[in-house]
Amino acid sequence: MSTWLLPENIADVLPSEARKLEELRRRVLDRFRCYGYELVMPPMLEYLESLLTGSGSDLDLRTFKLVDQLSGRSMGLRADITPQVSRIDAHLLNRRGVTRLCYAGSVLQTRPRGMHATREPYQIGAEIYGHAGLEADVEVQQLMLDTLALIGLRDVRLDLCHAGVLGALLADVADAETREYPLFAALAGKDVSVLRDLTADLPEVTRRALLALPTLYGDVSVIDRARAVLPATPAVSKALDELQFLAAQVSGVEVTIDLADLRGYQYHSGVMFAAYVDGVPNAVARGGRYDHIGELYGRARAATGFSLDLREVGRISPIEARSSAILAPWTHDPAVRERVAALRDAGEVVIQALPGHEHTVDEFDFDRVLVERNGAWQVEAR
Repeated sequence: MSTWLLPENIADVLPSEARKLEELRRRVLDRFRCYGYELVMPPMLEYLESLLTGSGSDLDLRTFKLVDQLSGRSMGLRADITPQVSRIDAHLLNRRGVTRLCYAGSVLQTRPRGMHATREPYQIGAEIYGHAGLEADVEVQQLMLDTLALIGLRDVRLDLCHAGVLGALLADVADAETREYPLFAALAGKDVSVLRDLTADLPEVTRRALLALPTLYGDVSVIDRARAVLPATPAVSKALDELQFLAAQVSGVEVTIDLADLRGYQYHSGVMFAAYVDGVPNAVARGGRYDHIGELYGRARAATGFSLDLREVGRISPIEARSSAILAPWTHDPAVRERVAALRDAGEVVIQALPGHEHTVDEFDFDRVLVERNGAWQVEAR
C-alpha cells in the first residue's frame, strides 16, 4: 500500500477548495457576530462520558474512541460539536439569562453520512441558550436561512417537524423507551411495512396515529390534516400549534411540514427544522430545540440551534473566493518593498515572482502588475 494513501472518505483539501471554504467560513462567522453570537472553540478530544452525554446511541456509533495514555480513561474524537457547546454553556460560562454561542471546526465520524460524503465534515453552527419561548426558535431559524443565502444557495425549502409529536403518541406506552429508536428510524425512512410490524401490539388509536405520520407531509395545510387524524391531546395540539406559528414567521422561502422527518430525534426535544435545495438529496442544514442536554451537564437550560457541513455546502455554493492578485517583481529595491508592504496592508494579494519563476502557473489570477513609471512604482491592469 502506498504510504500516501488516505483512509476511505478522508481527503486533503487543496488550495482552490480551501480558499473557497475559508471565504465562506469568514462570511458565516461574521454574520453570526452581527446577530450577537460569540465564538467558542471546543477541543477535538474529550472524555467519552462528557462527549456523548445526552446524545443517544447514533452519535456513540459515529464516534472514534481511544484510550488516554495519561489517565487510562476512554476518550473520543468529536463527531458533533453541539453537545460540547452545551457543556460550555452549562458548566463553564454558567451565565444567567440568554447566551448566544457559535463555532466552526472539523469533526470526525466513523462512517460517512452518504455514499460520497466525507468522514471529516467541517461543522459550523450557532446555538442560543436560556430562552424557552418560540422567539429563540424563530431567531435561529431565520439565522439559518440568512446563512444559506449568504453562502449563495437559492430556492431553499424549509422543512419543519416536531419531536414532541412522537413523544406524545408514546406517552402512555409502557415500554416507550425501548420502542423509540426503531420507531423513529422507520419513520425517518418512511418504511410503512416495518412501522406496521413495530406497532402491531400497540393500542389501536396509537397505532393509527403512528401509521399516519409518514403520510403527513406537504405544505402547511398538513398541520390541519394532522389535527384531524392525530389524537387531540394537549401535547400533540401544542406541538402542532408551535409548527403553525413558526411556519407563519417565514417569508420568501417555501415551507413544508414532515411529521416523520425525525433525524436527530434522540437529542431534540421540540421543533426540528431542515433546509433543502434542489439537486441535493440530503438536508444542507439542520437544527432544532434540545432543552434537556444542559440538565445532563448539571444545569437545565433551554436551547435551540442549527449547524451545517461547510465542505458540503461549499461544493454547491456558486460563490467563488477571490483569486485576483498583483504580480510584482522580486527586487532588493526598498521602494518596491515599501509599495508591496503598503498594498498588502490595504488587503491586496501581492505575489513577488521569484527569479526564474516569472511565468510559473498557479491558481491566482494576476489581473494587475506592479510596474515602474517615471521613477514610481504603481499598479496597472495586466
